Amino acid sequence: MMHLLSLFDLTAEQIRHALTLAGYMKAHPASFQYSLKSKSIAMLFEKPSLRTRVSFEVGINQLGAQPLYLDAQMVQPGQRESVEDIARNLACWTHGIVARVFKHETLHALTAANIPVINALCDQHHPCQSLADLLTIQERYPIDMKVVDILYVGEGNNVCQSFMVGAAALDLKLTVICPQGFGPQAEFLSELNQRYPAHKIQLGTDLNAVPHADVIYTDTWLSMGDSRDYAETKRIFSAYQVNQQLVERLQATTVMHCLPAHRNDEITDEVMDGPISAVLQQAENRLYVQKAVIHHLFEESSHS
Repeated sequence: MMHLLSLFDLTAEQIRHALTLAGYMKAHPASFQYSLKSKSIAMLFEKPSLRTRVSFEVGINQLGAQPLYLDAQMVQPGQRESVEDIARNLACWTHGIVARVFKHETLHALTAANIPVINALCDQHHPCQSLADLLTIQERYPIDMKVVDILYVGEGNNVCQSFMVGAAALDLKLTVICPQGFGPQAEFLSELNQRYPAHKIQLGTDLNAVPHADVIYTDTWLSMGDSRDYAETKRIFSAYQVNQQLVERLQATTVMHCLPAHRNDEITDEVMDGPISAVLQQAENRLYVQKAVIHHLFEESSHS
């Protein structure tokens, strides 16, 4: 049974295939319209969402399947019953699970059901977001993504880690700049280096040391559910804000943010609403990459 718990679950070729399929679905909205006819997909959400919920529900409907939204209050994973028992019950009625959860371990527990499980966000990874990011960059630089200088600035969180996997798989040039002590996790870096030893990703803490970037990508300084003091976080991260001065110094031509944004903290209004902002393009592309992922996983699972 094939799952998407992180981008490590896909080969570089499968990632390229997902982007190609997503691009085709975007250009041909009626394609694959009934590919999942008579299927049902459970959407188990421990965390609230706008983009993830709407894009998955719309995408599942467009593929001809029925989405079933289950929030944490309704299901109470690990409280009313174990995550494994929830998964096995869902497998009696549905054909797949999309899960937005607090802990990556919950996703592994959900694979107790012999149906595809898709990570719609956890504390370690956000693979569907990263596929949308890669599709956005591919659309904006269609000749060759490999010559594009990409900068990620901010916290080395789930979004950052997933994007690093995608960049490594596609052999992209990426610089990740985080405050000291807020970079990607050591265990993650070890796995990344093992899987992609020749990757072109550089890590650092000094934003002033970056001479140029075509693409600047940032995320909120404080992730949902993080108990860190926000005033202290702003003090630490203020030097890492994406603003017009940074855009001009780096000569950037695209600015990205996965949303929701804390405007004028990690990114200024001027930049987020400016002419090189790709934030809504990223958001729109969530729909197409998720449709591509769902179609691919169901196709693979039917052959396993």
